[in-house]
Amino acid sequence: MYHQPVLKNRRTLLERAEKFISEIYFTDCNLRGRLYGDACPLESISSSLSRQRIPFLEAVKQNFEPYQVGDTFGPTWWTCWFKVSLRIPDSWRGKQVHLSWESDGEAMVWRDEQPVQGLTKEGEKTSYILTECLKDDEPHSISLYVELACNSLFGAGQGSMIAAPDPDRKYSVQKAELVVFKSDVRELLTDLEMLVDMVKLLGEGEQRGYQALFTANEMVNLCEPTNPSSFPAARSLAQKFFSQRNGESQHTVHAMGHCHIDSAWLWPYEETIRKCARSWVTVIRLMEKNPHMVFTCSQAQQFDWVKSWYPGLFTQIQHFVKKGQFIPVGGTWVEMDGNLPSGESMVRQFLEGQRFFKKEFGNYCKEFWLPDTFGYSAQLPQLMQGSGITRFLTQKLSWNLVNTFPHNTFFWEGLDGSQVLTHFPPGNSYEMKGKVEDLVNTVKNNKDKGRANHSAALFGFGDGGGGPTQLMLDRLDRVQDTDGLPRVQMSSPDRLFSELEADSSLLCTWTGELFLELHNGTYTTQAQIKLGNRRCETLLHDVEVASSLALCLNKTFQYPSEPLQVLWRQLLLNQFHDVIPGTCIEMVVEDAMRYYQGIYQHYDIIRVYISTTILSRYISALLYYQGIYQHYYIIRVYISTTILSRYISAVYYQGIYQHYYIIKVYISTTILSRYISALRYYQGIYQHYDIIRVYISTTILSGYISVVSPVQIASPGGLRGSVTFTLRISDKSTITQEIILDAMCPYVKFNTQVEWFESHKFLKVEFPVRVRSPNATYEIQFGHLQRPTHRNTSWDWARFEVWGHKWADLSEHGFGVSLLNDSKYGYSVHQNTMTLSLLRAPKSPDANADMGSHQFTYAVMPHTGTFQEASVIQWAYNLNNPLRLIDNAPGSHTVAWSAFSVSAAAVILETVKQAEDRKDGLVVRLYESHGSSVSVYLTTGFPITEAWHCDLLERVDPSRPAPITASGISISFSPFQIVSLLLYLK
Repeated sequence: MYHQPVLKNRRTLLERAEKFISEIYFTDCNLRGRLYGDACPLESISSSLSRQRIPFLEAVKQNFEPYQVGDTFGPTWWTCWFKVSLRIPDSWRGKQVHLSWESDGEAMVWRDEQPVQGLTKEGEKTSYILTECLKDDEPHSISLYVELACNSLFGAGQGSMIAAPDPDRKYSVQKAELVVFKSDVRELLTDLEMLVDMVKLLGEGEQRGYQALFTANEMVNLCEPTNPSSFPAARSLAQKFFSQRNGESQHTVHAMGHCHIDSAWLWPYEETIRKCARSWVTVIRLMEKNPHMVFTCSQAQQFDWVKSWYPGLFTQIQHFVKKGQFIPVGGTWVEMDGNLPSGESMVRQFLEGQRFFKKEFGNYCKEFWLPDTFGYSAQLPQLMQGSGITRFLTQKLSWNLVNTFPHNTFFWEGLDGSQVLTHFPPGNSYEMKGKVEDLVNTVKNNKDKGRANHSAALFGFGDGGGGPTQLMLDRLDRVQDTDGLPRVQMSSPDRLFSELEADSSLLCTWTGELFLELHNGTYTTQAQIKLGNRRCETLLHDVEVASSLALCLNKTFQYPSEPLQVLWRQLLLNQFHDVIPGTCIEMVVEDAMRYYQGIYQHYDIIRVYISTTILSRYISALLYYQGIYQHYYIIRVYISTTILSRYISAVYYQGIYQHYYIIKVYISTTILSRYISALRYYQGIYQHYDIIRVYISTTILSGYISVVSPVQIASPGGLRGSVTFTLRISDKSTITQEIILDAMCPYVKFNTQVEWFESHKFLKVEFPVRVRSPNATYEIQFGHLQRPTHRNTSWDWARFEVWGHKWADLSEHGFGVSLLNDSKYGYSVHQNTMTLSLLRAPKSPDANADMGSHQFTYAVMPHTGTFQEASVIQWAYNLNNPLRLIDNAPGSHTVAWSAFSVSAAAVILETVKQAEDRKDGLVVRLYESHGSSVSVYLTTGFPITEAWHCDLLERVDPSRPAPITASGISISFSPFQIVSLLLYLK
């Protein structure tokens, strides 16, 4: 047979093959148009609309009305249940029969009172397989229910995906019928699709690309769409091509099914529960059909939801976990934000997550799985190591705005020197589709060629859920070992990392934080969520300390472990990487604030419980100082009407005159007449996530536009001197501040209330200071780090807005200034100007983000010496951890008592709690905060029998007892080391 030379007709041949499988062109005569055979209507379909998300057994009792395909229903966030009756024609014997269902919204099929299949047009799932091959003994008449959520895979954004939801959107079913599915056509289509993609992606310079083009053209020549008997010959050509193997040196791609589901984002928490069910039940169906399939899935919270709402599905998941196909990963309660949660919150993410996975699936996770977040704290490697994890997978740094991160596989070294093996899938996605493009990009983008010859490819629809499809699996099966492409094997995280570990001596090391050069607006947006998080972190800390001390004083005290676990899990859920950063819709914000309010209320209940059951005969107030508890302020202070009376005449501030004029504050009627704490009100268009660095001087309003209430003296002196004033900062917004000077307090405090009703604006406070230093210091989890104050390189410039926790400091030798806060996370220090980000006003995905009234506090603390010597760390704790009184019974006397003390100021006692598995044990967690090597003694005010080092999961290290001496428990620390001790009570 004569063949026209391929080289002269590449474009023509490629277009011919493309049109042969096109979904748009020539479907009346091409192969794609033969994918489905006969069709028949359903016997009946009826619907019932519900405002609420209701369980199946409740839904089926509703009143169902006849429904016609094309009729609309809604609005957004409602649920429409469909009752479907169907009969498969007897003439379809031996054929594969599907329920073809195309609709707006996300749907799930229920059969025999169990969820069996997700249906989502956006997720390429538009049919439910009724039978693979119809037999006489199978039921031909079937009743099903379809639960349809009135929202899409990505919420219901008005005009664009990441926009505020359209509450009035209507939905419809466009197709609902029975069809015969032709699997032989699907197989041939997949062959041709993969060949055509290889032609395109390998290009004209690759011999293998021409071989793919030649093979595809020959298949089109042989295949007659209306004659299935022509298919085998065409398929044999494809199989011959795909079976031509690679050399031994070829890169290996470890393919893993994946389904990233944001626990909340453009939809509320409640919808995520159904997203998990729709996605995972579909995965189970695929595993039944494809025994080689492997699926990775993170977030203990989501498993817990499914266990509660869909117990039958959870049992199936447990079955496939045992088989090694459904693989829990991550080890945390949710995929939390990597920047904003406190150190102890991050510990609890791992503690709650790992304990859940161990209990429900029999194993701890070996890998920390955080593909989608907005940065990665330098303390995460130590937290992973302490939680039994030595491997880390993510990919979000591929989104960097300015600089390209130089590695895909490397060792990440944290603040204390801990290292974890880290992998960024080079395909730069956690939702690949198994296409040739994904495989080519995985090899092409690998920045560690020669050092690492294995990479992950996570395939499946994600973010909004959905997961893998059969088509994705079929694509990958075609090219397991095909010349011209990398090797592909269905794999697991353990297998991937084991391969990487085998050659890990060649890998490079990255030290310090993994800073994402994007989405830095997440440090500020949704200020109420950030305030709620900080307050609840403090409240739960305080309840645990008080409960622990109560337990020490009376062994009959019932430690509130179960209520505390519930409250901690609610807080951890709100630390999800689209909630605490503020990148979520308004409904999620409302849910988050309800959780915070519940924590506040439960705190009050537990506080009263502690007070009335145990402390009545000890102290009129449980007074504890954070940081154990200000090393030079461990003073027996009696909370009474005479407190500090001896200091009133000794300390009386009428003003602060720092030798560098850091803050020009006069406690008088003229205060701030020309200087309003450097408030700046930034105008400009800012993306819903990002702060684009637009510092246009002509658009900055320095200070205010008018005085609403002039400066007044609120407290004339004595223990406190303060002034207040109110300014109008726009025609819509005002700011009220009380500037406070307290006796014995080294900082000036700004209690602030803002009525904020802006659009695309950014409120910051700036403090120009007379300090010169190339670096500023920022508190992070269990420590601090430095970042440049200059813009020498693109890496420096990209960090124009950075995150920190309770304080930031700018110091030169012998002197410095610290900026403290009680609920803020966004900072910028450029040259000698210290800036704290206060509020933003983005309009998507929440059109009302940050609108309303805000109350917060920040403080400025000039100091001599280093910030360590000035106890900035402890003072920041004091600002965030106010004294809490636990009232005693009337008539009791006061007894002074110190529960804990630490012999060195560098070590902070962060946490005191009951041990998870020993009611007679306390866990105390300490960390070195100065960046020094130090040995200390921890003393206690109650007897203990033993002390042991344990990890963050509270597993005792039998080789590391903590020596108990006459001076206390002896502990040695390296810089920024976290130490957990298990103390057995006597």
